[in-house]
Amino acid sequence: MTYNLRNIAIIAHVDHGKTTLIDTMLQQSGTFRSNESVSERVMDSNDLEKERGITILAKCTSVNWNDTRINIIDTPGHADFGGEVERVLNMADGVILLTDAAEGPMPQTKFVLGKALAQGLKPIVIINKVDRPDGRPEEVVDEVFDLFVSMDANEEQLDFPILYASGRDGWCAKELTDPRENLHPLLDLILEHVDTPEERDEEPFAMLATLLSSDPYVGRCLTGRVISGRAKVNSAVKALNLDGEVVETGRLTKLFTFDGVDKAAVEEVRTGDIICIAGMSKASVADTIGSTELETPIPATPIDPPTMAVTISVNDSPMAGQEGKKVTSTLLRDRLLAEAETNVAITFKESENKDAFEIGGRGELQLGVLIETMRREGFEMSVSRPKVLLRQDEKGKPLEPIEEVIIDVDEEYSGSIVEKLSQRKADVVDIRTSGAGKTRLTFHAPSRGLIGYQSIFLTDTRGTGVMNRLFHDFVPFKGDIAQRRNGALISMDNGKAVAFALFNLQDRGAMFVNPQDPVYTGMIVGEHSKENDLEINVLKGKKLTNMRASGTDENVSLVPPRRMTLEDMMSYINDDELVEVTPKSLRLRKVHLDANTRKKASRGKL
Repeated sequence: MTYNLRNIAIIAHVDHGKTTLIDTMLQQSGTFRSNESVSERVMDSNDLEKERGITILAKCTSVNWNDTRINIIDTPGHADFGGEVERVLNMADGVILLTDAAEGPMPQTKFVLGKALAQGLKPIVIINKVDRPDGRPEEVVDEVFDLFVSMDANEEQLDFPILYASGRDGWCAKELTDPRENLHPLLDLILEHVDTPEERDEEPFAMLATLLSSDPYVGRCLTGRVISGRAKVNSAVKALNLDGEVVETGRLTKLFTFDGVDKAAVEEVRTGDIICIAGMSKASVADTIGSTELETPIPATPIDPPTMAVTISVNDSPMAGQEGKKVTSTLLRDRLLAEAETNVAITFKESENKDAFEIGGRGELQLGVLIETMRREGFEMSVSRPKVLLRQDEKGKPLEPIEEVIIDVDEEYSGSIVEKLSQRKADVVDIRTSGAGKTRLTFHAPSRGLIGYQSIFLTDTRGTGVMNRLFHDFVPFKGDIAQRRNGALISMDNGKAVAFALFNLQDRGAMFVNPQDPVYTGMIVGEHSKENDLEINVLKGKKLTNMRASGTDENVSLVPPRRMTLEDMMSYINDDELVEVTPKSLRLRKVHLDANTRKKASRGKL
C-alpha cells in the first residue's frame, strides 16, 4: 500500500520569510475557510516570537494537497535555538531551503543546512523575495550551489530543484519568466521530489520524542515521528533513554496528528506519522517511546554544547518583591530545572549555597529569551554578565569557542569595524563588496570578545550595519581581551530621580533614568564620560526661597535617557554589576550596593 504522506522541514535564516510562506501555503491549500480570520505569521504563536519577528520554538502543521497529507515543520532560523533544529530534522524526509534573493545564504542558513545534509535529506531550494528592488536571484542560486559543495553534499543533494517565489504575495514559479499565480508549483514539487516514509507497519511501535510541550487539557505532550509500527489509543508503551534504560511505562491516553494549525485526536497512528502523545509523566526529549517488547532506543543526534552561561540569583535589591510574586530561590530553581528538562540546549548547575544557578546556553539571545519569558511569568531575579564556557584539550590547555561573524555594512564603516574587532582578537577571513556601496566582512572572533560589542557596532555604523554570528569551533585560548567601557554613574541615595538634578548632571555622562523613576543606593543610573565609576545624587531638587526673582530660572531641557533591551543590558554590565529583572522593570546595579563594601571588594578584602 502506498503512503499518501510527506514530511518536510522548512529551514532559512532569520527574517527570510519562511513563516510567512507557510501562512500562504495554509491559505491556498484550503486549510482556512475563505471567510476565516487568521492572524499574520500564524505559526509564531508565542508573544515573544510575534514581537521580535523570529521563530523560537519549532512547530508542526499540515496541509492536504491532491489527497496527500503534507506535514510541515517550521524550524527556528537563529543558531541560538539550534537545539530545536537538530531534533526536528529527524522528523523530516525532505527539506525546503528558503533564501532571500538579495541577502543570499547567511550564517544560520549554513548552520541548519549542514545538519540537514548530514542526515541525507534531499533539498528543494526556494529563492524568496525575488520582487525586491535589490534582488539578485541568479547570483544567489550560484552562491547556494557553492554552499552545498562546501558542505560535502552528495550528487543527489546537488541536483536540487529551484523555485523563485514571493511568499508575501503568494506565488512561486520554476523560471523567473513564468506566470506568477500561486504556490501550486511548490505543493506539486513536494509530492514529486520528497520521498514517502519507509513502510515498517509490521515492526514493533517506536517513536522518538523530539518536542515536549504542556497542554492545559491533557497535560504533558510529546511530539515526534513514528519510526516503525502502529499504535492505538490505550496501547501499553515504555520509554527508553539513550542508554537503553527504561524511564517509565504507561499507556497512550491520547493520540493526536496535526490538521492545519490544530491538533486532531485520532484512534490509530502508523509509520511516518508526526504525532503528539499524552500519558507519559517522566519521558522527555530524545527518549524513545515504544511497545513493551522494544529493547533498543532510536539513536538521537548529538547536540552542540552550550558556549555561554549566566548566573541567575534572587533579587535582593531594595525594590525586591514590589512587582513580581515569584521571588524565592526555590521557585527560581524549580522553573529553571523545568526549562532544562524541556530545552536540551540549556544546562543547569547550582552553587554550593543553592542560592544561585548557572544556566548555560548557545548565546545571549537564547539566554535573554529564557529570562524574558520568566519575567513575563511573574519572576524577579538578578542576572550576571554572560561568561564564555571554556573546554580543555588532551594536554589540559584551555579551549575557547570561536564564532563566525558576517557583517554587512556601508563601505565607509568597514575600516572602523576591522579595527574594533581586531582589538577583540578577531581574525579577518574575507572582505568583499556586495554592490550598492555595501561591504561584507567575515571574521572568526572569540565569543567572549563579542560580549558587549553589539552596542558599539550599532554606534560605529550609525545603526545601519547588520551582524550575524554562528558558532564555529573550539580553538586554543587567545589570551586576555582588553574591555574598554566607561565607568558607571551610581546613585548615592534612595528615592525618585528629580529633573533638576538630572539636568545639572547631564555633562557627567549619558543617563539611563527619567525624572520620577525610583532609584536606590548602588543602582546604576547612567554611564560616566570617563573611565572611573562616580557616585552622584539624582534626588537633589532646586532650593526654594521666598524671594521673587525675575528671569533667573532656566528651562530644564533633558536629553532622553538611553534605552537598552535585556540582551543589551546583559552584555553591557561588568563583572561587578548585575541586571535586576522584574515583571515591569529592568535596572542596572552594582553587586555590592554599599559604597564602602564596593571599595573593600575592589581591594580584594572581601
